[in-house]
Amino acid sequence: MVGEQVENASVNADGYIGRIPVRNLWLLMLYASDLFRTRSIGNVGLEDNPDDLPDLVAEILAHAVEVRQRRRLSLGYRSRDAVLNRVRGRIDVLNTERHQLLDRGLVACRFDELTIDTPRNRFVRAALETISRVVRRKDVAHRCRSLASGMKAMGVSGDAPTRAQMSTDRFGRNDADDRFMVTAAKLAFDLALPTEAAGMKVLTLPDREVTWVRRLFEKAVGGFYDVVLQPQGWRVRCGGMLSWQIEQKTSGIDKILPTMRTDVVLDHAPSGRRIVIDTKFTSIVTSGWYREETLRSGYVYQIYAYLRSQVGRGDSFADCASGLLLHPCLGHAVDETVFIQGHSIRFATVDLAASPAEIRSQLLRLCGPTLQ
Repeated sequence: MVGEQVENASVNADGYIGRIPVRNLWLLMLYASDLFRTRSIGNVGLEDNPDDLPDLVAEILAHAVEVRQRRRLSLGYRSRDAVLNRVRGRIDVLNTERHQLLDRGLVACRFDELTIDTPRNRFVRAALETISRVVRRKDVAHRCRSLASGMKAMGVSGDAPTRAQMSTDRFGRNDADDRFMVTAAKLAFDLALPTEAAGMKVLTLPDREVTWVRRLFEKAVGGFYDVVLQPQGWRVRCGGMLSWQIEQKTSGIDKILPTMRTDVVLDHAPSGRRIVIDTKFTSIVTSGWYREETLRSGYVYQIYAYLRSQVGRGDSFADCASGLLLHPCLGHAVDETVFIQGHSIRFATVDLAASPAEIRSQLLRLCGPTLQ
């Protein structure tokens, strides 16, 4: 398993998490981010020099904050409880009576007030401070720190909200600039990834959470293809659901029948091709009963079901769709194809220890003519 390989690997090298270069995780984070899709960062050739990625994201974040500051940072409402000499908002009757405030000409109130110290602005300020410690260029680091100090002077506190709290933040139709700024801030936090080099702090590394890395890998593959292949006439769908061709069923089957959810589906209208991609974060092969290595049977059955269950429904793309089981690896590459009942099924790996340019090349090669 790749996760096990990473965790058990040597930790002597600077700039590595296990055997995966941190800059390659940065690249996956970029591919997985909304920022990659939003402003076409995929066209700037980051694979040639991925060490510049934190500097680029820091510059993008700084520019977004500067734009918002020129137009004034967004304000929001927060709830407050206060003892006042006049009524504001709603009266807190219980506290007013308990402390006999009326005898002193006071009243306890609960009200909403407009403030610049919103969770959104606190999150951005914290991102500026965080990314300033990662970037290599001193001028960019100084720019981020200055902007963070400016936000502090405006009244934005340093108590950053959690990702869970930010997930409840909703953007209105007039919040496009805020959305871009927050998206850049999220990626800035991701890029501040600790390595396993010796340091003063002990941290729980996110890559050791298999679920985190699996989702990162899945989102990175989908985001990369979404940006890079669309100009070539491909339609990219991430996280789609497939339905079973059910003819009859009992009343309780819906509660226990598994759903089919694809990670990425690529359609190419000019050639009539469809590629159904399922990403995994395990070793592509395992030990078998009668041989050293074998493909994991459950994964083979899964991609087969994705393909065959959609045949004969009037969708020409589905009738001749190809499947791709895509696994990460650390040096041991696999790229094999088999044709089953008219469907090409490919089993391939992406080497996360390779150069970023090679990672990009591997991903593009998987959409090549061998799947036709």
